[in-house]
Amino acid sequence: MTTGTDLRTPGTVAVPRTGRGRPTARFALGVTVIAVPLVLALLGPVFAGEPTARAASFTLGDGHWLGTDFVGRDVWQQVLHGGRPVVLTALGAGALAYLVALPIGLVAALTQRRWLEELLMRPLDVLIAVPSLLLILLVASVLTPGAVGLALLVALVNVPDAARLVRAAATEAAARPVVEALRLQGESWWRTAVGYVGRTILRTLGADAGTRLTGVLYLVATAAFLGVGVTPDAADWAVMVDRNRTGLFVQPWAVVVPALLIVALTTGTNLLFDAALEKPGGRQARKERRS
Repeated sequence: MTTGTDLRTPGTVAVPRTGRGRPTARFALGVTVIAVPLVLALLGPVFAGEPTARAASFTLGDGHWLGTDFVGRDVWQQVLHGGRPVVLTALGAGALAYLVALPIGLVAALTQRRWLEELLMRPLDVLIAVPSLLLILLVASVLTPGAVGLALLVALVNVPDAARLVRAAATEAAARPVVEALRLQGESWWRTAVGYVGRTILRTLGADAGTRLTGVLYLVATAAFLGVGVTPDAADWAVMVDRNRTGLFVQPWAVVVPALLIVALTTGTNLLFDAALEKPGGRQARKERRS
């Protein structure tokens, strides 16, 4: 009968397992950090109510508990309305980038036709050579993109990086004997690419997704800060930081609150992805090695 003791190699210490070894503290911290901006972004407009009468610019009090902005609007109401454009645009751009990059990367990695790989990857090298923000500004100088157009532009500049990462990870997985065995068995390309290779690179894609979403949020917020995709007086967290910065030392909440919400959104996203990607039992193994 097995007892609570564990016989191991001399020099190691038995560490009791707790559940699946999930990094619950990091996960809980990530949920806590990201919950506030997400709730405000998704449900804020529902509870914002009717716009209040405008008051003097950059003032506190008179029913405005976070003060007023550069045109006298209530900052709290602007915060409640300003998160949804940032969050939805960033999520849409990130999802669209992967939706395009995944098939390109998988086909380039698994095809046995060199010309097809070159045809898919070389145009992306041209895009990747142009700085992302510069490309967005160049397009915006010719066209006038709205929120959807901004999401498409941000997705476009993220496709080359994402496709190259998918191709690199899939190439390593495609070189394994199991893929050759699947081909010899006559398995379909779809089952080989998605069923095995795609499943093998999920952890790599998950790690990249957390970092990439942070970059997408940065691009969306920076573009909105520069007036791309939004109107100059729009209720948008990034626009609030830009338009209210002149009154930072008079009424700081109009800048500090939206800026902190953007930071919390990106930080919480990375914490959640880090917690989800840590292998079960990873902490116990590290503790044993240190003992």
